[in-house]
Amino acid sequence: MKRGDLIRHLRSNGCALLREGGRHSWWHNPAQNKRSAVPRHNEIDNGLARKICKDLGVPPLA
Repeated sequence: MKRGDLIRHLRSNGCALLREGGRHSWWHNPAQNKRSAVPRHNEIDNGLARKICKDLGVPPLA
């Protein structure tokens, strides 16, 4: 999955960029007070994308 598609999905579900780390971007879901790291690769494995969505409390991408 493209990183841009995942980022768009996270933003549409109320998540926001918290900060930039060394190799990851940290995303935050203020509604549920959860956060997760999103790697800065062009392609993100589908399993990892599902885990990021689960960690942030948003529905997984179809």
